[in-house]
Parts: sequence; structure tokens; C-alpha cells
Amino acid sequence: MPLVDKPLPELYEYRGRNPRPDDFDAYWAAALRELDATDPRPELKPNPVLSSRHVDCFDLWFTGVGGARIYSKYIRPKNAPTAGKHPAVLQFHGYSGHSGDWLDKFGWPAEGFCYAAMDCRGQGGRSEDNAQIKGPTLRGHIVRGLEDPDPRKLAFRQIYLDTVQLARVVMNFPEVDAGRVGCFGGSQGGALTLACAALEPRIRRAAPVYPFLCDYQRVWEMDLAKEVYEEIRLFFRMFDPRHERVKDIFTRLGYIDCQHLAPRIKSEVLMFTGLMDPVCPPSAQFAAYNKITAKKDLVLYPDFAHEPLPGQIDRTFNFMRGL
Repeated sequence: MPLVDKPLPELYEYRGRNPRPDDFDAYWAAALRELDATDPRPELKPNPVLSSRHVDCFDLWFTGVGGARIYSKYIRPKNAPTAGKHPAVLQFHGYSGHSGDWLDKFGWPAEGFCYAAMDCRGQGGRSEDNAQIKGPTLRGHIVRGLEDPDPRKLAFRQIYLDTVQLARVVMNFPEVDAGRVGCFGGSQGGALTLACAALEPRIRRAAPVYPFLCDYQRVWEMDLAKEVYEEIRLFFRMFDPRHERVKDIFTRLGYIDCQHLAPRIKSEVLMFTGLMDPVCPPSAQFAAYNKITAKKDLVLYPDFAHEPLPGQIDRTFNFMRGL
């Protein structure tokens, strides 16, 4: 088999390259305290665009850290309010995207699930981005806040916390069984799946697909800081052209590196990886997977890259049916 990364036996042993900040645990403990103090003020509005005889569609708004109002699509079976408690799933989208259309989500309420799909703040959907950050942003969210003196200003810190706030909001809905909630997504959505499961211990099942935002230094050293990681390469070219701050920069990025969050995951994990992926290289994904200590399984696609994986969504659906 052709290789774009380490041989498979080495991938299963790989433990990551990007440094972990010394105060990583304290950083996320403080972040969760800030979230605890943030009143989500959820608001459900029936969506005026799409009506269905069998599914209720709502625009869901809630407040994330810093006061930003975050948007999600929320759908549930028509009889959900009177039919007892339902399992729920959360879906997270790819980098710069949005929560998508309504109709392609209807399979979930047909199976009795409530379902929420979040728009990441500052990306292609409806969520607000109200952050005031010192320093450059330079095309992307990875480097947004990287030059701010306060590491709490990293954009993905807030987005990771938004996933937790969404989980808490959905778990508090009267029609949802808070003990039967899962999450999934691909690329950035895969990273947010890992982050949500790591920071909200009540998540029961997580299905990340070729997760982004893992092992930044490994990606950069492989000369794959292109595509979705391009902003890292451009950041060095413009703000550290002689690489005098490499250690400090990657240590700061370590706060939002999903491989360092992975040991916190308590949910069962079903992960999907294409071994020919040049966008989110397999070793970076394995850095996170190998640190998960909860029950887990990895579905490999040897000849596939960063693209649709045949059977993946069906297998994810069946996995979530076990909630």
C-alpha cells in the first residue's frame, strides 16, 4: 500500500509531537468555570422555512462564553414532548462551513432521536463572533488569538466551549434523556467531537471522522501546513520568518490541541481515518486516538484521503442507535 505517513504499526504507537503546556489542566478547568458562570439563555423558535408532518424544526440560539449568541438547528420527532425521553445527537461541521440544510437530517428523528447541528462562531453560519483579540488573525481560527498576551483569547477555546454549552442546553430539554447523548462530525467536526466528549463527561458516544486540530507541530514538520492548516505556514512566514519562536508558538497551540484533550474522554469512541489523507495526516489523528483510554474502535480506509468514506455515516448511525 502506498504511504503518505508512518507505517500502520508505527501509527498505533505514535504519541504526538506538539508540546503540551504545563498548565494545560488548569487552563481548561478555568475555562469550564467560566462556562459554568455563563447563562446559556436558550431560545427555541419554530423554523419558518421548512414544515413537516413528522418532524419539528427549530432555530436554537444560546449564549456562549464572552456573550456571543450561538446558532444551531434543532429537530425532534413530532411527538417528542409527549412521548417520554429521547436520545440525542450533536453534529459539528467542517472548517469554515455551517450546519447545512434541514432535510438531510430527518433520518435521525425518524429513528426517535433529537438532533442539534451547531454553526461555529465566526465561520460560515449564523453564530456571532464578538471577540476582541490583540494581534493578527491571518485567514483562520487556529492563529486567531495566538499573539494575544492572554491565551484565553484563542478562538478555538471558545468554539470548544460552545460545543459543551450546546450539549448542556440539549441535555436540559425535557424531551431529551441526558444520559443518552452522542456527538459526531468530520474534519473540524471530528475535532469538535473529541473536544465536546473530553469537556462534557456525560457524552456517551462520540464518532469523530478524520479529526482536524491535532498535533499541529507534526503537521507543520510534514510540510502539510497547507489546505486547512495553511494559516500556520503563513503565520511563520509573516511573524516569525526565522523560526525563533517555534517552541513558544506550538506550546501556545497546545492548549487547543485535541490530542491533549483526548485522555479526558469517558465516552465510547468510534473513529474513522483515511490512511491516504494529506489534509489531516493520519499520524496527527493517531496522536489523539492513541491517548483515548475509554472504550474505542478505529475504522480504517487504506486507500482514502480527506473525502467521503463509504459506509461511514451508516455505521455512525448504527453506533448512535446504541445510546
